[in-house]
Amino acid sequence: MMKKNGRNEEQPIYKNLEASFEERARDLVSRMTLKEKASQMVNNAKAIPRLGIPGYNWWSECLHGVARAGYATVFPQAIGMAATFNRDLLFEVATIISDEARAIHHERQRNRKLRFKFETFILFGRGLYQGLTFWSPNINIFRDPRFGRGQETYGEDPYLTSQMGIAFVTGLQGNDEKYLKVVATPKHYACYSGPEKGRFSFDAKVSVKDLRETYLIAFKECVKRGKAMSIMGAYNKVNGVPCCSNKLLLTTLLREEWGFDGYVVSDCFAIFYIWFTHKYVKSRAQAAACAVKNGCDLACGGTYKQLPKAVKKGLISEDQIDQAVIRLFKARFQLGMFDPPELVPYANIPYEINDCAKHRKMALRTARESIVLLKNKDNILPLDKNLKIIAVIGPNANNKEVLLGNYHGTPSKSYTPLEGIRNKVASDTTVLYAKGCNIKRNSCRGVAKAIETAKKAEVVIMCLGIDQSMECEDLPWIWHPDRQYLEFAKPQQKLLETIYALGKPIILVLLNGSSMAIPWADEHIPAILEAWYPGEEGGNAIADVIFGDYSPAGRLPVTFYKSTADLPPIRDYNMKGRTYRYIEIEPLYPFGYGLSYTKFDYNNLLLSADEIRAGENLEVSIEVENVGAQTGDEVIQLYLKDLEASVKIPHHQLQGFRRITLAPSERMTVSFTITPRQMALITDDGRCVLEPGKFSVFVGGSQCDSRSKLLTGNDLLEAIFEVIGEEIELEY
Repeated sequence: MMKKNGRNEEQPIYKNLEASFEERARDLVSRMTLKEKASQMVNNAKAIPRLGIPGYNWWSECLHGVARAGYATVFPQAIGMAATFNRDLLFEVATIISDEARAIHHERQRNRKLRFKFETFILFGRGLYQGLTFWSPNINIFRDPRFGRGQETYGEDPYLTSQMGIAFVTGLQGNDEKYLKVVATPKHYACYSGPEKGRFSFDAKVSVKDLRETYLIAFKECVKRGKAMSIMGAYNKVNGVPCCSNKLLLTTLLREEWGFDGYVVSDCFAIFYIWFTHKYVKSRAQAAACAVKNGCDLACGGTYKQLPKAVKKGLISEDQIDQAVIRLFKARFQLGMFDPPELVPYANIPYEINDCAKHRKMALRTARESIVLLKNKDNILPLDKNLKIIAVIGPNANNKEVLLGNYHGTPSKSYTPLEGIRNKVASDTTVLYAKGCNIKRNSCRGVAKAIETAKKAEVVIMCLGIDQSMECEDLPWIWHPDRQYLEFAKPQQKLLETIYALGKPIILVLLNGSSMAIPWADEHIPAILEAWYPGEEGGNAIADVIFGDYSPAGRLPVTFYKSTADLPPIRDYNMKGRTYRYIEIEPLYPFGYGLSYTKFDYNNLLLSADEIRAGENLEVSIEVENVGAQTGDEVIQLYLKDLEASVKIPHHQLQGFRRITLAPSERMTVSFTITPRQMALITDDGRCVLEPGKFSVFVGGSQCDSRSKLLTGNDLLEAIFEVIGEEIELEY
């Protein structure tokens, strides 16, 4: 276990830079006592001075920017980034986030006196949020818009979620052949999509078909294609077994079927809840042993301190503990934590890049690309910057917190819609402001001022929606972490109708983290923008769209329903009636929908063949032309429909997308590849099968449903091909 160094002294293998990370980790772990090993399996791992191991807190967050660690660029919330339908952009965003993560971490290493917000969060120890192991992205499927943490996700579609997740993971982890930039941790594995209240004991009853057809796809893709080095287990049970001790999820699927080679971390206190709320075992020691044996290597919380007791009681072997600790230290070696900084390519990123001008520019671009134009009657938008008087009204018009969403960082400066509008208009334009009402609490005190303000204006821009008090993670001080309804809170609906009654043109801007049921607004308000929680540059991005400096092209990553009554019970995990793939009623605004200030024509949909053998790829190409008067982006979407499936399957499914920019009269040919796996279906018993038969390919700027056609006025181009030969079973 030793090697001679240049001074003829024996050198431990774990200090030998020529040894593999696996060898170094095994050697280091072999030198630890059982108690020391257990101390490394909790998020606030203690130092082991005799082995030169510094203390390390595994918990850091970067959902849409480095969170809770001082100044950092705050990008739009994840649901907004999903609305860009731009995987290349998300990769660039994740690269910036990991740059800032490295800069913060190494500044802390250089300056131990440096203190950040949340540093004294005693419950989880010092060093919190200062590490290189990030518990992001959230790739749960946003199956129900009432789910409080849906804002953290990439929406309701498995393919979009997978593609955005892969881009984010690879952008975070870097491209060095030896070292990881940071560790990405897709979460929450698995079937964690609400309800939030009761999540510590909830049992998600899921069929094997829904599991493989919907809930697991993004995790599989982030592991197999994104090479994610960590996965976070969820709080809930799946079919009776807590996720963080679920052998099917953590061993059979994750490691054996998908080839995962990283480590698994529990959500915070999830190991404790295996005993305390799930009552799956009878003691904390049993909970710890059960979780480790079934594949959970690291606990957020202290329950793994029970592991020495569990070994003594014969509940788990020390060899099983060794395996988990080796995985953890292999990751730390891959991050370069025990190597000279000059050998680690990411160790010298300067702290000054955090929220620098270049990164803020990317935050502005991302916010622009995330905005979805839902309605624009008679082309009322864009507005003239030279209007004399504009009224900006609403509880989200000048609220800096609502820009940020949850798990956010601290921007050096930020711009609300009101500030962005004031920055954009002509110098002699007057911009008046009135809050009008609170986000949800009944109050009449602001309505009178809002009325007087609106009366003076030529046009009214109303900023309504929801905020983090209405959709969030379950916390002790939050009464309803999940949304109770999709409609506007009563004070906002009353305010909107009151201002509408004045007869003024209204531009409605929504700021929120999930879909809203706004049929009255759709019927009465001429222009509606969806801006999500748009990040630090959100106000400027909104103003750019309203006044025509940017043509909107965002697309909805979630279905907007007409009413809360259209939804199945949130506790029902059957996908029937949920999302565009299984919806049984007409939506208000469909998944994939969004308007533009310019117009695009689609022509020459070509398939590489009308007939292919089972197991072959199909190539698809389409010609897109900007036939409008303004440069703009277009999101090209490809949907696939199996016309002869032997089992119940989704109506149709997104299987390709690309965002492009075209000047007026410019055209581009865009190509897609449809793989055999994309043509396959999931049988009722969970097998992945490619059946011979006919398929339809739809390509255009929206989904291939009747509501999208009505709203956009456009038909998608369609072509049919046939798969011939024998049925084949594919790897899931």
